[in-house]
Amino acid sequence: MEEKKKNVKTNEDKGLKIAILAIICVGITSFFVYKLYSSFLSKSGIKTAEKIFGSCLCVCALFLFVLFLYRAFFDNEKLKKKDIEISFKRYAIDALGAMAQGLFCSLLIGTIINTAGTQFKISFLTKTVATVSGINYTVGGLAVAMSGAAMALAIAYALKCPPLVLFSMITVGFASNALGGAGGPLAVLFVAIITAEIGKMVSKETKVDILVTPLVTIGVGVFLSWLIAPPIGKAASKLGDFIMWATDQQPFFMGVLVAVVVGVALTLPISSAAICAALGLVGLAGGAAVAGCSAQMVGFAVISFTANGVGGLVAQGIGTSMLQMGNIVKKPQIWLAPTLASAITGPLATCLFKLKMNGAAVSSGMGTCGFVGQIGVYTGWVNDVDAGVKSSITGSDWAGLILISFVLPAILSLAFHFAFKKIGLYKDEDLKLDL
Repeated sequence: MEEKKKNVKTNEDKGLKIAILAIICVGITSFFVYKLYSSFLSKSGIKTAEKIFGSCLCVCALFLFVLFLYRAFFDNEKLKKKDIEISFKRYAIDALGAMAQGLFCSLLIGTIINTAGTQFKISFLTKTVATVSGINYTVGGLAVAMSGAAMALAIAYALKCPPLVLFSMITVGFASNALGGAGGPLAVLFVAIITAEIGKMVSKETKVDILVTPLVTIGVGVFLSWLIAPPIGKAASKLGDFIMWATDQQPFFMGVLVAVVVGVALTLPISSAAICAALGLVGLAGGAAVAGCSAQMVGFAVISFTANGVGGLVAQGIGTSMLQMGNIVKKPQIWLAPTLASAITGPLATCLFKLKMNGAAVSSGMGTCGFVGQIGVYTGWVNDVDAGVKSSITGSDWAGLILISFVLPAILSLAFHFAFKKIGLYKDEDLKLDL
C-alpha cells in the first residue's frame, strides 16, 4: 500500500515538473519565434498578405512543436487517455460544426431578437438591459457580444475538453474574437483548437489542477489571441473582401462559383455557415451563398419526395441536406440536380434580382434551414432602410427572395432529376432516408 502511494506521489511530481517544463518551453519558444520572425519580416519588406500567411504557418509550426514535446514525454496511450486526436474529422468537421452552433446561439439569435424587437415594436427587446463600459446592450445585443465566448466554448465541447479547460475557454474566445476584428470567427477557430489541446495536455497532471489548468489555458489562449488573432482576422477579412469585390465585378461567374461552392459545403459534413461567418461573406456574394444553400436543401427535399414523403420534405427543406450524405457516398450522381440548380440560381440572384445579404454573415451559409437565410436577407433590408441606404422594402424584393430561395430551386431540381432518372443515372430509391 505504501509502495502504491509512493508511486502515485512520484507520478504526480513528474506530472507537475512536465507541466512546468511545457509552460516554460512554450513561453520561451513563442517569444523567440515571434521576435525572430518579426525581425525577419521588418527587414525583408515582405508584403502584408505574405506576412499574414507566414504568421499563420509560424503558429502552426509552433503548435506542432508543442505536440512533439508532449509526445516526447507521453506515449500514444497517454494521448488517447487525454483524448487528443489530431485528425481532419476532429478539427475540420467536429470543431467547425460546433463553432457554427456557437454562432447560432449568440450572434444569429441576437440578431433575430433585435430584428423582432424593432419590427414588431416589442419594447422589452429594444430597451437597454445592461451598460458595460459606457456601451448600452439590449437582450439581443448581449447575445451578440458573447459570440466569441460561445464559439470557443462550443469548440472546446466538441474537442471533449475536461470541465476546467472548457470553462476557461470562455475568456479565450472573447479575447480572440475581439482581437480578430472582422475575421474574429476564424481567429477563434484557430486559437480555440490550439488552446483546448494544450489545456487538455496539462489537465489533471498536478495536485493543484484547479489553479494550473485554468492558468495555463487562459494564459496560452490570451497570448495566442494577441499573437495570431489579428493577422488571421485580417487574412479572413481580406479574403472575404476579395470574394465580395470579385462578385461585384463579375456577378455572373462569381455567382455560379460562390453558390456552388457554399451550397456543396452545406451538404458536406462541414459548416457552410461557419465558413461564411469566418470570411464575413455578405452583399452580393452573400446573396449567391443563400441561393446555393437554398438550392441544395430545397432541391434534395423535392427530388426525394417520392422516396421520403412529407417527413423528408421538412427534414431536408428546413433542416439540412446533409442527411443525404450517406446516399451521396453510395451514388454521387444524386448530387447533380441540386448542384446544377444552384449554378443557375446563383447568377440569377446576383445579376437579375441583385439579392444581397446585408444581415449577419453567418446567415449566408444557412439557406432555408429554419428560414435563417431568408430572415438574414430581411434583416439586411431593415438595416438598409434604417440607414437610409434603401428607401423601402418592395414587392420585387420579396418576389426575388421567394423565387431564388424556394420556387426556382424546386422547379430546376425536379427538371434535372426527371432527366437524369430517364437516362438511368439513378432511381428514386437511391434518395431514401431512414427517418
